[in-house]
Amino acid sequence: MPSSSDAASRRRQTRLRREYLYRKGLEGSEKAVYEQKRLVREALAAGKPLPTEVRASYDALKREVDAEDSKTETPHSHIDDEYGDAGLKDPQVCVTTSRDPSSRLKQFCKEVTLLIPNSARINRGNNRVDELMESCRQSEFTDVVIVQETRGEPDGLVVCHLPLGPTAFFSLSNAVLRHDLDGGAAPMSEAYPHIILNNFNTELGKRVGNILKCLFPIPKPDTRRIATFSNDNDFISFRHHMYTKTGHEEVTLHEVGPRFEMRLYQIRLGTLEQKEADMEYVLRPYQNTATKRQVL
Repeated sequence: MPSSSDAASRRRQTRLRREYLYRKGLEGSEKAVYEQKRLVREALAAGKPLPTEVRASYDALKREVDAEDSKTETPHSHIDDEYGDAGLKDPQVCVTTSRDPSSRLKQFCKEVTLLIPNSARINRGNNRVDELMESCRQSEFTDVVIVQETRGEPDGLVVCHLPLGPTAFFSLSNAVLRHDLDGGAAPMSEAYPHIILNNFNTELGKRVGNILKCLFPIPKPDTRRIATFSNDNDFISFRHHMYTKTGHEEVTLHEVGPRFEMRLYQIRLGTLEQKEADMEYVLRPYQNTATKRQVL
């Protein structure tokens, strides 16, 4: 028999999800109204006659245009709702593994926990995905990171934003743990790192960069810790460095680790347990041969 607090939490999540889907459903009509108001602004600014398609609704559109400012003149999407509070408070990230992890995956999970500030590593045990998500919501985590493996080699990374999503699925390759680095790893600082997002140029690339960036809190300007996500042909290379100044315009990089390559294969507009959620992006088999097309 579920307790009253569990039932109240479930009802709250249902209500938030319903409100989110309602706002998402309004985006089509809001975009059409935005295009009409854009035509009115351009005609008034250029002193030209109004287009025929907006003359009937000009009075209502003119009142809305006059009442708007720089923040309200552009429409907001469900993406703005998902990360609307980013930067207002530090993210709290839960890091865990798939079931029955190997010792190497446990070590990799530990290093990911050290990599992300304000993160907590928990043992997966026999918890189902829905139980894990509900527990993280009650603990007020903002994100959940799950690392997966095949025969002891880390090969999957799932980033789920709470409470409404999205959920990004990445494949991992060439994972090198800290103790496997050539020459050994530099000591790891606990300062908040600067985030470098290189070559995320498309709309989907900016979306993926935002998902990764929001795992980390805002650093101080003098932080000497750097986390880099560099996109090259839709493969994201992750590197983690510390730097020291050796001269007025010279710095020396020290790799801290871990390092790995990622490739996005799915973004779902919902949390991990919501199998019925809409797919924002899916990597299709035929896209592997389209060498000239880059989605990120």
